[in-house]
Amino acid sequence: MKINAYLNFNGDCKTAFECYAQCFRGKITMISHFADAPASMCEQIPAEFHDKVMHARLEIGDQVLMGSDSAPPCPYEGIKGCSMAIAIDDPAEAERIFNTLAENGTVQMPLDETFWAKKFGMLTDRFGVAWMINCGMKS
Repeated sequence: MKINAYLNFNGDCKTAFECYAQCFRGKITMISHFADAPASMCEQIPAEFHDKVMHARLEIGDQVLMGSDSAPPCPYEGIKGCSMAIAIDDPAEAERIFNTLAENGTVQMPLDETFWAKKFGMLTDRFGVAWMINCGMKS
């Protein structure tokens, strides 16, 4: 069994996934739009959502991140009560990823040494996704 995160966006899923693909050096393996859905489903979605992402899939090593844009009847309400947690062994890579995600976002806790890790930081990226970067256990 695997548990994968599925993120919802407010119309910027494609841009977010392109950013994440670059940040995590992953590969987008699927982007489908609401307009790609069967006519019976597409008719229920307002025309202004037809170019929005119905499903996106990003492969990062053996991990998968999925997402979509929210469309009626499921309005966007933000991402609340959770964070994407990243475990990284290399401090330089942790810095690179943290800085990339923090660009035009909000840093809650700068990436720095803690009592449990070589580096740890928290931020919310420009797409409204909360991230925790944890780098290596202290010995």
